[in-house]
Amino acid sequence: MSNNYNGLINIYKEPGFTSNDVVAKLRGILHQKKIGHTGTLDPDAVGVLVVCLGTGTKLVEMLTDHDKEYIAVCKLGVTTDTQDMSGKVLETSEVNVTKEQLHEAVAAFVGDYDQIPPMYSAIKQNGKKLYELAREGIEVERKSRRIHISAITILDDSKLENEHIFTMEIKCSKGTYIRTLCNDIGLRLGCGAAMSNLARTRVGAFGMDTALPLSEIERLRDEGRLDEVIKSPEYIFRDIEKVHVKDNCRVLLENGNSFRPDNIVNEDPEGVNDKDYAKEMLQDGSLIRVYSLDEVFFGIYKYDSRVKQFKVDKFFYEK
Repeated sequence: MSNNYNGLINIYKEPGFTSNDVVAKLRGILHQKKIGHTGTLDPDAVGVLVVCLGTGTKLVEMLTDHDKEYIAVCKLGVTTDTQDMSGKVLETSEVNVTKEQLHEAVAAFVGDYDQIPPMYSAIKQNGKKLYELAREGIEVERKSRRIHISAITILDDSKLENEHIFTMEIKCSKGTYIRTLCNDIGLRLGCGAAMSNLARTRVGAFGMDTALPLSEIERLRDEGRLDEVIKSPEYIFRDIEKVHVKDNCRVLLENGNSFRPDNIVNEDPEGVNDKDYAKEMLQDGSLIRVYSLDEVFFGIYKYDSRVKQFKVDKFFYEK
C-alpha cells in the first residue's frame, strides 16, 4: 500500500474532534506523516476541513487565505465566556427584539469590520495561546483585526420570538470568528448573544457536498479507492493559464530550473491569438501552470522580466 499521498482532501469534521484530532487520525488511516489542515474549526463545529497531504502541504497557507462560508445558529439573551453555548454563562437578559431589528443589526456587519478575537482562540500572544491563558482565568487585551464579511443572510428567524434563536449564513474572509460575530450582534441589540451551532459549508472551491467523514476515508482506503477523492494540488490553480513545455527542456523542469518563453509549445495551430496571449503571459510576475507534453504537472511558475525567464513559484513535481 502506498503511503505517500499528495494533494488535497475535503474532510467532513464531525463534532467533538479538534482539527488537530482529524489530522492525527488521518495520519493513522493513511500511514503518512506529512499532513496539515487549512484553518481550525472549534471542536463543537462541523463541516468542511480541507486537509493537505504530502506535496499538497505547500498549499496550506494559500488555502487558509481563501474565503469561507458558514451556517450558524445564534441564541440571543445570553453571554458566555467562550462566546458560544459550550462556555460558562456570564449574563442572561430579556429579549425584546423584532425581526426588523434583527435584520438591521445583522446587516451592519456586512463589509469591513474590526473584530476583536475571542480569548478562547488559538491566537498566540507572547508565545502562549489565548485559550491557555483563558483557562487560567487570565484575560489579556487583544488587538482588533480587520476582516471582511461579503454577505450575511438570515435563513430562519421563525424561532426568534419564543426561543430567541435565529440561523444565518455568512460569507467571509479568513480570520473571521463566527462566535465573535454572534457576540457582537448581541451587543448591538443590547441583549447579548452566543453561538449555539456552527457548520462550515465552504472553503474556496471545496463545499459541503464533497466533504467526507473519516469513516468514509477508511472505507475508501480499504477498497483501494482513495485516489478518487484526493484532489491534485493543481485543483486550486484552475484559474491560472496552463502551458506545456517542450520535451527537450524536461530535465530543466524536473530539477526545478527556470526556462525561457520559447520553451513553451505554441498550441494555437493558426498562431492567431499568439501575440496578445504572449504579451499577457510575459508581464513581470504573471503566473502559469506548467505541464510536460504528457500532462505531468510541475508547478506554478512566475515570469521574471529582468532575466526573461519563468522561475518556480510553487514546485509540485516529485521524482
